[in-house]
Formats: sequence, structure tokens, C-alpha cells
Amino acid sequence: MSLGIVMLVHTALNRAEQTARHWAAGGCPVVIHVDAKVSRKGYRAFVQSLADVPMIRFSKRVRCEWGTWGIVLASQVASEMLLSENKNVSHVYLVSGSCLPLRPVKDIVNYIADRPQTDFIESATTSDVNWTVGGLNKERFTMHFPFSWKRHRFLFDKYIEFQKLLGIKRKIPLGLDPHIGSQWWCLTRQTLTAILQGPDRKEFDAYFRRVWIPDESYFQTLARQFSLNIESRSLTLSKFDSQGKPHVFYDDHLQLLSRSNCFVARKIWPHADRLYMAFPNDMAGTVDQPEPNSGKIDRIFAEASDRRNRGRRGLYMQSRFPRKGWENGVTAAPYSVFQGFNEIFENFGPWLAKATSTRVHGHLFDPNRVAFADGQNEFDGALYGSPLSRDYNPSAFLKNLIWNTRGERQCFQFGPADTQTIHEEIVRDPNAHVSVISGAWIVPLFRSNMDFFDIRKEAARLQKIESGHLKILRSPNCNARVRIWTMAEFIENPMEPLQDILNEIGQPQTRPLSEVPKMMDLAGFERFLQNLKNQGMHLYLTGDFPLSVAHEETQITKRKPYLVR
Repeated sequence: MSLGIVMLVHTALNRAEQTARHWAAGGCPVVIHVDAKVSRKGYRAFVQSLADVPMIRFSKRVRCEWGTWGIVLASQVASEMLLSENKNVSHVYLVSGSCLPLRPVKDIVNYIADRPQTDFIESATTSDVNWTVGGLNKERFTMHFPFSWKRHRFLFDKYIEFQKLLGIKRKIPLGLDPHIGSQWWCLTRQTLTAILQGPDRKEFDAYFRRVWIPDESYFQTLARQFSLNIESRSLTLSKFDSQGKPHVFYDDHLQLLSRSNCFVARKIWPHADRLYMAFPNDMAGTVDQPEPNSGKIDRIFAEASDRRNRGRRGLYMQSRFPRKGWENGVTAAPYSVFQGFNEIFENFGPWLAKATSTRVHGHLFDPNRVAFADGQNEFDGALYGSPLSRDYNPSAFLKNLIWNTRGERQCFQFGPADTQTIHEEIVRDPNAHVSVISGAWIVPLFRSNMDFFDIRKEAARLQKIESGHLKILRSPNCNARVRIWTMAEFIENPMEPLQDILNEIGQPQTRPLSEVPKMMDLAGFERFLQNLKNQGMHLYLTGDFPLSVAHEETQITKRKPYLVR
């Protein structure tokens, strides 16, 4: 088993030299592509600095610009050179000059050796999720993009408007199902050579030359054509902010990166001397081979982005001012809305009712029934358990429920599968206390006996709805008191959120919780999520669930359906 490295470099050549030497010292042949925009003098000096390392070669240079074909062409040229000169290379790992190996090369090689037929490439269909920033999700494959976004932004935007106005659409080559994902992949020799040597390559290359940001779709789409087993994830840790720009790791991220167990991180500030002193290291590879776990980094960066975009109520800050009406309530008294709790716990309702002495309903806005507490069909104020009656005026139903039970705290469940017309009312109500475990709606699907493709379709629908919910709940126009946890974050430490919920309702606990609701059996859940990813369905709202247990690799034939039992 041999790992080859393709490195794309355009700046900070001194740091690229450092990491290239590390890869070579670990026994990996390296082919470096240097952007043609780098001066000849700088390029010659860079080549000369690595002349003493025979395992490092340099490919033909092409001009690279973000969002254009050049990055794909550079990856192709360097990969072809690596494969032709190193017949023993079984996997090719694409990295950049700003990537930093966090673990010994031996760890990566051993990890790949345990999965010899697996292609690690993030690859999701555009039809299931919309995770791109700034739009142009499906449009990037059906429109023409002759202008550079960076150099000719005005022409870029006007030409898109022109195509939309005339209804111009490009024809996608027959048999291609566009996928998108991270640029940084690790592919088997078989898959990569099939992409580079395929009989339809000229047609595919001509098509992707006019796709916007093809480095995030070319290999991601074609890998689906040839790979036998795709793990839809990247081995490289890379994060993006709310504007779609990559997060930069600095010296103060040292401890965070150390605890992530990730193999490679991007993008590293070139002057982060502490990081480059700590990583890469030459220690012996670890024995237990821990799975990469970026979950904690995900949460910290998400919280930082949320604070930066939303601010805090009552504080004057750049781009945000307090608004009138925060204190004006829509309903008569405080109430609690729980999203995802019934899905995570078997007996959440009875537990909460016992712990708080409140009235805990089920899904009051279930399309098929009004789940009043204790199975009642009628409730205070002549509220009737008919969905037809409730949906005639959902706002009045909620207001009457709270008004008629003044002095008694009301709690109910809500989710993306419920009737959605009430969500806007809850969002603008300061009396609403909303607690959300995002992505928890997948648990009933995981435990169901539905066909896999039905699960995939329903998951895509629910994720789209909940994504819209969360966007509104996180907006500055939201008046409700909101707390949001990803499912992965909540399960990691459920005690603290449950304690906070009891305190919020008015039942402060003088001692730690001794009795908690019983959690659903989630054995095999991580693999279930990964199987969905491998089919192009990314459940990003659940948070990061790493594969905690090493699994024996099985070869999966192309387009073979997966059955969830």
C-alpha cells in the first residue's frame, strides 16, 4: 500500500516546502503544481530548495484562478504525472500548500490500508441539500460561466441575469448526475485512472470547463461513475464561514487541532509558527488509530459565526441595533416548545411533567391529530382535538391555549413534519421558549422499516423544512427565546441542557439530576448516517457523528441500493 501526494501551491512557498519534505520523509512520493501566476524567479528558487529530495517532482504549470477550470486542470496534470512515475501508488491524496499534516504519515497510510478500495471524497447531490453560499447551486451546472467572478464580477452577474431572462440552459452530458463537495480528496488508483483515462473525458472536460467552481464538482461527480465504494467525506479538515470563505487556523487553535484527531487541516496561516512547530511531527504512529473527529471544532466555529452575525440583544455593535418590540408578547404567558426531544427520548413527556409539574402535550400541530396531554380529545377553553378545527386558525388556537391555562405552564412538541403555519407566530412571540435538537427527526426514520430510498426522500424533505426553521430562529427578527443544539452535540452531554430546561421552566434543581428520560437505542446510527452520505444525502443538521468503531470494508457494486432494516 503506497500513498502519493499531489500538492497545489500558489503562495507561502516556504511553508509548502516544509510540508512537502514531511510527506516525502514519510515515504510518500510528491508531485507539486505551482500556479503559473508565481514568478519565474520565485518558482526556480522553490524548485532548487527541494532539489535534494528525489521523491519530490514538479508538474507542468497552468494558471489557476478560483472558480475556474485551471484548478481542475492542475490537479489532472499533477495526478497523471504522479501515477505514471509511481506504479506502486495505490491512493492519491490531493492537498494544498496551506494544508498541514496533524498526525504522522504512518497513521494516514495505515488508515487507508485498512480500507484499500475506499475513495474518500465528499460528494452530495444538488437536489437533496442546498449547502452552497450565495445561490447558484443547480445553476452552476446548467448555465454558462465565461467570465471570472473575481476579475469581472459585473459581467459575471449580468450574464447570469441574461441567461435567466432568456431561459438559457446547458445540456448536462448523458449519464452524469452532478455532485458537489470539498475539493480535497483521496482517491484510489483505480478510480482516479478511470476518471483521467475514460473514453468520455474530452466530452466531460469540455462540459466542466464552463461549470462554475468545477474543482468542487468535477471529481465529485465522476467518482460516482467509477468508484465501487465511496466514503462521502474528506480526510482534510476545512471549515467555511457564513460567506463561504475558508476559515484560517492560527496559533491559538493549537489545542483544538490537537484534540481533533484529524489527519490534515486547512487552511493554516503561514505565520502560525506555533502550529508549524507542533505539526507535523515525526512521532511513531498511534496504535489504536482513533477516528478523525471534527465535531468540537464544528461547534466552536458555528458558535463564533453565530455570535458574529447575530450579536446580543441590547448591545450596540457594528451592523446591528436593538429594536423596539422585544418585550411585546403575542401570547398571555410563557410556554415551552420542544423540537426533537420526543425523537431522542422514549419517555420525554412523562419525565418532564413529573420533574416540573407542568402540562406537557405531544405534537399539537401534527397534521393527523392534536396530541393534547394525557390523550385528551378536548381541552380548556373548548379547544377540540380536530386538525381541521385547529388549522382553520392556528394562531388563535395557540393564543387560546395559553390564555385559558394562565398560571399553568404549557409545553408541547413541534417539528418539521408538523403543520408549519404556526411557526411564524412562535418565532415572533417573546413568551415562546424554544429548545431545538436539530436533525433529531432522522431517528424515527432510522428506527423505521421504510425502504432506504423512501427514507432518503423524506430526510431530504424534513431537512429542507428544518433548515428554514433554524434560519428564522437565528435571525435578528426572532423574538422567542431560542436554544439550539445539534443532535451530536446534545447526545454528547445531555445532562446540562436538560438541567437548563428545568431551570428555565421554573424548577431549579439544588442537586444534579438523578433521573433522566430513557434515550432511544442508537446502535448503528453512525453507519446509517454514513450510508446516507454515501448515497449523496448529507444530514448536516445532525452535527458530526464520526465512525466510532472500525469496520470491515465491504465492496459495494455501482448504484447498488442499500436496504435499512
